[in-house]
Amino acid sequence: MISSLTSELGNFFSPYIRPVIILIVALLCFQLPTLIHKIRLTAMGVVYFVLCNDKSWAKPNDPWPFIQPLLNAGADGDSKAKGGAGTVIEKKTIIFVRHGESTWNETFNKGSHRSAMVFAVGFVPNLIKAILYELYLLLSGRMDSWFYDSPLSELGLSQADSLHSFLTSPTTKNTLSSPTEKTLLASLRGEASAPPSLLISSNLRRALSTVAVAFRTRLSENEREKIIVVPSLQEISRNPDTLSLTPAHAVVTPSWIDCESKMCDMKELMAERVDVSMNRGNKPVDTNGLKRMTEFCKYAFEQKDYEVLIVGGHSIWFRSFFRTFLPKVIRHIGKDKKIVNGGTVALTLVRARFPNEDKYVIDPGSVSVIYGGFK
Repeated sequence: MISSLTSELGNFFSPYIRPVIILIVALLCFQLPTLIHKIRLTAMGVVYFVLCNDKSWAKPNDPWPFIQPLLNAGADGDSKAKGGAGTVIEKKTIIFVRHGESTWNETFNKGSHRSAMVFAVGFVPNLIKAILYELYLLLSGRMDSWFYDSPLSELGLSQADSLHSFLTSPTTKNTLSSPTEKTLLASLRGEASAPPSLLISSNLRRALSTVAVAFRTRLSENEREKIIVVPSLQEISRNPDTLSLTPAHAVVTPSWIDCESKMCDMKELMAERVDVSMNRGNKPVDTNGLKRMTEFCKYAFEQKDYEVLIVGGHSIWFRSFFRTFLPKVIRHIGKDKKIVNGGTVALTLVRARFPNEDKYVIDPGSVSVIYGGFK
């Protein structure tokens, strides 16, 4: 019975298989540059997956036992700590903004918006959908991808827009309990009375798109402001979604989902309001998360004109940052849980300038959830 049914199905589809294959081959030949680009991406993805040790490093010694007494003694700014033998303590406010859900997340991660059962039942259909989209993008000649440098999904765009609504709502200020949180909100909004802030982002499209959508009102009100691409923020993982499609110093191309969005003109934003002068392209194979996080810390304190850095980035990078720079003795949810999609969390990063080296630590009392939180 089964063999007979299989034979009948084979006879039914066999006249169509050859023409479909010929059509696909012809389309691939017509889209040869895109095909070569995807082959290179695939090869690069294999190399990264096999050789990259992005999540492997020896955790540095915890400087908190040395820095805490200096903070308690009131060492700040350019002042010298008492008994610190020339040690200088500096502070910088950092606000993490996690990107919205990506197409990779939609396919491979359960997320908080669906149950484990719904995710399990829908996994295979969603995977087929993703593969068909990838094939469609290839055959249509688009330098785009569902998997590589995965963009925001439709839900991800909605999450970024929800953050925008929170930031721009006139009632948001009334929901914040402390003066510090209200000052942070003013910095996020780019208000003239707030401490000066800088918008920066990972070189991956989902982070850039989240910042562009969430802060579009701020950007429209400050015509000279740009989102600075900081390559050290590239996600910590060997998965292909953490590899950038954008070459060094090139304009970031928004995804097909971004282009269809009515929230803002993503093509114009990416072309006119994103500064790619620092973008070196993809992270090298011999890098790791600790190197990039340390590079970011150095960059943060080089920004002398800005008291606040607003950072568009990624869940594993942010969690790794909390695990690495929060004091070892401190138990904190940021070490174990991820910031939710579109979530916004502030912290104070402390740099201790010892005579022979710089040490970085998060002031554990400074971590503050502004929107979303951890999950």
